[in-house]
Amino acid sequence: MADFVIRGDIAYTPAPDRLELCPDGYLVCENGLCAGVFRELPERYAGFPLYDRRGMFVIPGYTDLHLHAPQFPNMGIGMDRGLLQWLETLTYPAESLFSDIEKSEPVYQAFTAALRSTFTTRAVVFATTHVPATLRLMELLEESGLHTYVGKLSMDANCSEPLRETSAEAALEAVETWLDACEGRFRHTHPILTPRFAPACTAPLLEGLGEIAARRNVPVQSHLSETHDEIAWVRELFPEASGYADVYRRAGLLGPQCVMAHCIYLEEDEVSLLRETGTVIAHCPTSNTNIRSGIAPISRFLDAGLRIGLGSDISGGHTLDLAEVMREAIRVSGLRWRLCGDVRPLTPTEAFWLATKGGGNYFGKVGSFEPGYEFDALVVDIGNADGRSLRDRFDRLIYLGSADDLYEKYVGGVKLS
Repeated sequence: MADFVIRGDIAYTPAPDRLELCPDGYLVCENGLCAGVFRELPERYAGFPLYDRRGMFVIPGYTDLHLHAPQFPNMGIGMDRGLLQWLETLTYPAESLFSDIEKSEPVYQAFTAALRSTFTTRAVVFATTHVPATLRLMELLEESGLHTYVGKLSMDANCSEPLRETSAEAALEAVETWLDACEGRFRHTHPILTPRFAPACTAPLLEGLGEIAARRNVPVQSHLSETHDEIAWVRELFPEASGYADVYRRAGLLGPQCVMAHCIYLEEDEVSLLRETGTVIAHCPTSNTNIRSGIAPISRFLDAGLRIGLGSDISGGHTLDLAEVMREAIRVSGLRWRLCGDVRPLTPTEAFWLATKGGGNYFGKVGSFEPGYEFDALVVDIGNADGRSLRDRFDRLIYLGSADDLYEKYVGGVKLS
């Protein structure tokens, strides 16, 4: 790993309510890790190469905790449909094409290139039920330099026939085959077990995935409490469970290595369950507004000590730009506060923390410039023609910054662009 120093206007959030701004500071990368942020460069780093980015922001990379790579071509389409109709008419037909790896290739190439061009440095990704296409996506993401988890979908019930696996046993066998094929193959791209959501899986499949997760120490991702119709359906399918989250708990699928997307309508006992198990919530505000699912009470979850980050959730979400997702998180939290009054609105600092350290924590010590954190950094040039203060410019970064302003991108100390 290279050692170097970046000089610029540095911003990061060690805690949700704590913004650190260091004007014209020095950020040190040593062996791929952050050595610290300094107002004056310590003598011991004087021999490191220095990249002068004065006038530009230097911020941690963003982590996208939830997105569907095969749905990349569907972004912006069908947003007038509710979740279950949208799945049947758009999502399942699109994903069924990935049984042909030649059809998946251009989609996954375009997706990977687009993701690499954004503020995102790390991502947790859904693929499809198809092993060859999923492995190809993993290869492309590995080549990109991004750090990711990628999941082969598991579904054996209540979905279109081309995607439905013939039995729980067949689905579990396919997962084992896929995991075996991943062994020793990737450095920065890792497998993650992916039951699509409880309605698309039988109890034996969920329980089998829980057994694999424990035996092979593989993380898990899925969906939880996205719409009222979905929750009612889960109650019908799993009457023995006390609630939606309990379906996953009973199968051994919750825990600190688990990401659950959405979580809009959690009951209080489910909030406690996610907190106690350390399960991570992927808040997906652009998707939730597009398909009219609702507004998650994210500030309540933050105050309750839950682990939370952001997800673009393409193609329910219409953009891979997590900077826009971050802004939407602020806006919808303000709308919920104004219309319902049951939660406080998110602050820009909290939203920035969600995009960086909140989501990054799923990957370990990621998403901050505290010493010992992996060196994921973005150099962003938003200009300052009117001579605004650093705090004003930070607010502009939050509300106006986009991939068009990206000057450089580092992941684990390696420069990607």
